[in-house]
Amino acid sequence: MPAATAVPERAIESLDLLGMPISRVNRREALEILQEFIDSGEPHLVVTADASMFEIAAHDPEFLRIVRTAALVTADSTGVLWAAKKLGVALEERVSGVEIAEQLCAESARRGYGVYFYGAAPGVADEAAETMRHRYPGAQIVGTADGFRSSVQQQAELLRDIREKRPAVLLVAMGIPKQEKWIAAHLEELRIPVAIGVGGSFDVLSGRVDRAPLWMQRRGLEWLYRLLRNPKKLSKVATLPRFVMRVLTRKRLPEG
Repeated sequence: MPAATAVPERAIESLDLLGMPISRVNRREALEILQEFIDSGEPHLVVTADASMFEIAAHDPEFLRIVRTAALVTADSTGVLWAAKKLGVALEERVSGVEIAEQLCAESARRGYGVYFYGAAPGVADEAAETMRHRYPGAQIVGTADGFRSSVQQQAELLRDIREKRPAVLLVAMGIPKQEKWIAAHLEELRIPVAIGVGGSFDVLSGRVDRAPLWMQRRGLEWLYRLLRNPKKLSKVATLPRFVMRVLTRKRLPEG
């Protein structure tokens, strides 16, 4: 990882969306902020928030605390955009984890910083890394590890590998809230400038899973496309009605 340059970090404006902070940034601004995090050399946890996250946080105080203390929380679903507009504070655009992940890989080729992929099924992170290296020649994907490393020894080896590789960016793809909890537990010891939970992004980056057609993305139907392609996501989609009711009744997440 290149030597850090001490630079003051900008104040990031956030809105309080029913008790969860959402950073008021577009994609360009988010990437500029992430670069500032990298330049600082200090550890930052970044969350990409979708509608399901609200319902998980409502019953998981530890997870809610992690989100509330994150350095950056982007709006990663049309549901969050709809909720903000409904509550009178519109957000400019969706800032998704998969788009951030790919752009950081592209920037690593240009700026020379390292990126580490951790998570997903065996082989997926490796395929995603190879795809990014091919798409962005010079991309510094310095390490990969699948998400099936649960033993104490496997975790110790993983942490040692990440420390030795010294990436500027750590992408963790293990699903909400497991990925955010893992990052929060290890961020200080790893000292990674940018650590982000990116859900199913490696499946997309590897080419194993296609994103929804652009017309569906623009109409907020990417969730439907994912559900049709993978019925296992039904449990996540099932949180949407509860989220809608939370917004319509303005039911806030627990305090504390």
